[in-house]
Amino acid sequence: MNQAGYRLVTDLPDSMRPWRDRPVKWENASLTTGPYHLDANGVYMYYPDSGAGPYDHPVGQAQFGLGCIASYRTETDPARRQVFLTRARTQADRLIGQRVEARGGWWYRYPFDYANPQHPGVDYAAPWYSGMAQGEILSLYVQLAQLDTLSTADRDRYLEAADRTFASLQALDDGDPWAVNVDDAGHVWIQEYPGARPGAGDYTYNGMIFAMFGLYDYACATGSTPAAELHDACATTIARYFPLLRNTRWHSYYCQTHRVPAPTYHQHHINLMRQLHWQTGSPDFADMTDRLVDDFPAPGVSGTVAFEAGEHTLYRFDTAATGAWTAAGADAELQRKTVSFSQDTAAPTSMRRRIKGRGIHYLISAGPYTGWWAGESWSKAYLRGIHLTTIYRPARTVTFPGGNVPVAVYRVAADGTETGVKIAAFANPSNAPTDRRAIVNGRPMFQITAGGLTGYWVPASAVTIDSAPAVG
Repeated sequence: MNQAGYRLVTDLPDSMRPWRDRPVKWENASLTTGPYHLDANGVYMYYPDSGAGPYDHPVGQAQFGLGCIASYRTETDPARRQVFLTRARTQADRLIGQRVEARGGWWYRYPFDYANPQHPGVDYAAPWYSGMAQGEILSLYVQLAQLDTLSTADRDRYLEAADRTFASLQALDDGDPWAVNVDDAGHVWIQEYPGARPGAGDYTYNGMIFAMFGLYDYACATGSTPAAELHDACATTIARYFPLLRNTRWHSYYCQTHRVPAPTYHQHHINLMRQLHWQTGSPDFADMTDRLVDDFPAPGVSGTVAFEAGEHTLYRFDTAATGAWTAAGADAELQRKTVSFSQDTAAPTSMRRRIKGRGIHYLISAGPYTGWWAGESWSKAYLRGIHLTTIYRPARTVTFPGGNVPVAVYRVAADGTETGVKIAAFANPSNAPTDRRAIVNGRPMFQITAGGLTGYWVPASAVTIDSAPAVG
C-alpha cells in the first residue's frame, strides 16, 4: 500500500483531538422523538417514517456516544456530567452486545435495508457493514478507555473492544465482511459503503476520514504501529485524490464514484481536512483546507459590509428566502441595478457566500437594499472583521517576494478596524511563520507570529506559503 510518510502528532491539545468539536447539547442528551432518538434503555436508535423498527444504527450510536464524551469532558454540573457518561457507555455497551465476530475482528451490522437514489450501487439488503462505523466505534471505545473515572476493569474491557474492532480494519476485500481495499494504483480506502464485489464501493471521502479518526485515537492510545501505518496510507490516499474531491469554486464532491456536489458535506470536508492537518502536522492538509474555504466558504457569516463611495452593481438571485443555495433556483440572476453612493457607507449582511458561477457575495439584510446581493471586492465592498479562522498547528511559513516588492501588512481589531499598517519590502525572498489564516476585511490573510511583523496580517495574494501558491 502507498505511504507518503505522514506521521501522527500525538501531543495535540485536547480541543484539537477527534470529536471534541461535536459535543451533544444538554437538550439533546435525552431525545425521545424524531427519526433518531433514545429508546427506554437510553440506546440511540433509528425509527423510520414507515413505522418499522426501531433499528440499531452503528454510526449514529458511535457519534452520539462520542458527542456525549465530548460534553462530559467540558460539563461542570456533576449530575449532567454523569448523564453524558452514562449515555456514552450505553451506546458502547449496546455495540459490544450486538457485535458480529468474523475474520478475526468485531463488526457492527446495519439491520435494515438501505438505498441511496443519487448513488447507484449503494443499495443494501440487511445486514450490511460500513468502514465508517468500524472506525467511529473504534474511537468510541478508545475514548472511553481513556477516562480515568471508569474502573480499571471497565477501561480494560473497552480497550479490548478497541483491539477487536481495529482487527476488522486490517482485513481486506478478499472475504466478507470487508471495509478496506487497495485500489489499482496501490492506494488504501476505508469504504463507508463497501460493495458486493472486491474493490467495489462508493469511495466516499468523509466516511473514510471519520474512520481515520479511529485509527488516530487507537494509535495514540496504544502505540500501535499498524494503526499508524494505516492512518499514513489513508492520508496518502486523501492527498492523492484531493483534486477529485475538490470542485473548484463550488461545493466539493461527496464521493469519487459518483462525483455529486455535496452542499451539506462541504463544510464537513473543510473541518475534516483541518483535523488531518492537526493529526499529521502536514501543510498539505492545511492547504487543502484553505482551498475548500475559498471554494465555498461557510455561509453562516454576518456583519457589516463597507462600501466605498461610487457606483456599485447589486443583484437579486434565485435562492431560498434566507439566501441559501437551492438546486431549483441554481442562483440564477433575476435582476440587477446600479446604485451610487456619494460617500463611503455601510450596510448589514446576513450571509456571505459564493454565488454559483460568480464570486463571493453579501446578502444585504436591512435598509433600502434589503434582499439584494453585493459582490465582494476589496476595497470597494467588503465584510468588516476577522472571519472563518483556521488555526495552523504546527505553524506554517509564508514567503515575501524579493526584489523590494512592497507588501502592505495590517494590524486589525476584531471589528475590522485597522490599527496599524506597514510596508514590508525585502531585497531577497524572506520567510515568516504564521499560525492562522482568516478572511480579514474581505480578503484571505495570514497572521505573522514572529519577527518585526509579529501580529500583522499579510494578504494571501501577496505571498506564497510553504512553497505553494497561497490562493487559487
